Amino acid sequence: MQRLADFAPGSGSGLEQLDAPLADVMRDTGASAGLLYLLPPGERVLQLTVISGVSQQIAAPWARVTVGAPLPAADAVRQRRMVWLSSQEQVARCYPQLALVLPYEFMLAAAPVSCGTSVWGALVLLWPIWHPPQLSSCERDALDRCCECEGVLLQQAAGQGQPLLPADQPRVLAPLRSGRMVSGEAPAAFDFAERLPQGCCALDLDGRVTFINTAAGDLLGAGVGALLGSRPWESLPWLHNPLLEDRYRAAVVSRRPTSFTMLRPPDQWLHFQLHPDDSGISIQITPVPAEDAKPTMPWQHAPSAPEVGATALYHLTHLAAGLTQAIGADDVVELACDQIVPAFGPHALALLTPEEGRLHVAGAFGFSAELTEIFDSQRLASDTPAVRALHTGDPGFYATFADLKRTYPPAIHKDELPACAVLPLIASGHTVGTLILGYDRPRPFPAPERAILASLAGLLAQALDRARLYDIKHQLARTLQTGLLPHALPTIPGLDAAARYLPAGHGSDIGGDFYDLIPCGEASAAAAIGDVQGHDITAAALMGQVRIAVHAHAIACTPPGETLARTNRLLIDLDAGLFTSCLYAHLDLAHHRACLATAGHPPPLVRRPDGHTEILHMPPGLLLGIDPDAAYPTTEIPLPPGALLALYTDGLIEAPGTDIGDATADLVTCLAHAPHQAIDALADTLLDHCTAPPRQDDIALLLLQATGPHKAIRNAGPRE
Repeated sequence: MQRLADFAPGSGSGLEQLDAPLADVMRDTGASAGLLYLLPPGERVLQLTVISGVSQQIAAPWARVTVGAPLPAADAVRQRRMVWLSSQEQVARCYPQLALVLPYEFMLAAAPVSCGTSVWGALVLLWPIWHPPQLSSCERDALDRCCECEGVLLQQAAGQGQPLLPADQPRVLAPLRSGRMVSGEAPAAFDFAERLPQGCCALDLDGRVTFINTAAGDLLGAGVGALLGSRPWESLPWLHNPLLEDRYRAAVVSRRPTSFTMLRPPDQWLHFQLHPDDSGISIQITPVPAEDAKPTMPWQHAPSAPEVGATALYHLTHLAAGLTQAIGADDVVELACDQIVPAFGPHALALLTPEEGRLHVAGAFGFSAELTEIFDSQRLASDTPAVRALHTGDPGFYATFADLKRTYPPAIHKDELPACAVLPLIASGHTVGTLILGYDRPRPFPAPERAILASLAGLLAQALDRARLYDIKHQLARTLQTGLLPHALPTIPGLDAAARYLPAGHGSDIGGDFYDLIPCGEASAAAAIGDVQGHDITAAALMGQVRIAVHAHAIACTPPGETLARTNRLLIDLDAGLFTSCLYAHLDLAHHRACLATAGHPPPLVRRPDGHTEILHMPPGLLLGIDPDAAYPTTEIPLPPGALLALYTDGLIEAPGTDIGDATADLVTCLAHAPHQAIDALADTLLDHCTAPPRQDDIALLLLQATGPHKAIRNAGPRE
């Protein structure tokens, strides 16, 4: 067993130093597969960096995982805890997108790779289903030790100015072998296999034939030399069928034996038995008399054309499931860049959309900056492959650059990518963009691949079209909401104020949060903060009406309780069907007092001049819009110079899985420990302490500090 000190990085060390801890934890826990993700500093995407026990082809859909994705590795990083999935049923229940693409039996653990307060990535381990339903204490210790070792390595490397960053392709560790080869065994093993009447062959974890005996070649109808190094379902036309590839994937992921029966044209039935371990799969092939054959699927006949492989279908399913969760156009572009390149084989990708008479690059990956700039400047009146696909709706497949040059003579070879596909993105009968895929070697684009790429483009087009409609609606609602909030706080002598407004994380609609600060004479002011129920244009519009009503009562110097009561009756008269929380405070700066009333709003925080901070417990009042006769009792507190009031909406303290009482207590502690900050910096400190993307609700924050009669500083404004 290696110690933590054994993994200290040396001068000039690279990603290979991450291999040993992963190999150790797989040996110590008996895991069948391991994936190590890195989270580069300042980024929000986990990148697959080291892999063992499973092929890159199978892991391709998860080569890049956004921190906000509904996947175990992302949850482990966001929540800083281990995620344990003990059954296929639990995988399907907790992560349906993962279960769609890996519909096999396995167990999974995902844990954050961290050091101190920094999270550097995630570790994912898989076990066969016969593993006990819980990790043992020794296995948990081994997993924790690996995450700690990897975290220390990454942090130390970054501290030395040599951060370990993910490569374009993950490192693939050689399988751990339980046995040993004795001198002379290899020829004996070969002779043994050659003497068997049954066919036998071996596949590596990538599905390629590493050994095959003569009997197997005869049964499959191909020479041994033609099959070595190939994937059977790619080299034999009659095996161009998702069945064999799917059974191979099942064996690799679940580490369970599996079998199937298929017809080799014209009349030879063959039974395949697959026996997997950590290094690959052994396959036994046995002829079956026609009268005894039990085909695994009823449609096993020789196809007239090559079929689409199971892996491609699973990748397409994975992309489709991901696109259902994409909200805005940026989400669609991010998914396209993260999933299409690793899963479907292109070396580069560019997604172009029409705007103001030109094609613009909405997202790109892998193309040179010069070529991306060319893509971004094409006029819609020009004759280029991308514009042509946009206008005609016809795809272009160019196996070599010479093919592209024949179709489009002005083409100049700006990079080293010889092949490309140019696909129109068609949704609801109209073209919404163009997808360009570049390949690093000549590519013939057979009919099945063209069909897959056409399906891929169709999925992207529908998601992009839907996302753009959402973006338009969202921007309209956001403009309405922000237009109803104050652009700056008024100057009020004796009061120092700061306001912040943060919209919810991307993927959420707008909210009805609002705040206001209103002068009420030479030495008094009113402050209000509230949250209208709902997240749509109706909520934003009602928020404006509530704020105007409160503002009008404040100017008239209506007492806090009466202000809320009158606003409550207004909401009931409007019959909007929405409820509103609101906290209203009248500040008497001459006499250093504050009078407050609440309508179901989170309680304010008070920090005394000596730094003592507490929650201000107030008599409860009903939400506005429920009972026309509701009363709103008031609370009066001293507000001497130096005292501070913190008013906020529930988005600051509410988060999934977090107790609201604990979150409020943490906010109190944060406010108490920052007594010497200027109020503007203090507002940012509170937001940074309590918010971590993705936020699920809007946040409004209003800080008010009594300063005496001669000082007044105004700091206001939204912060994205």
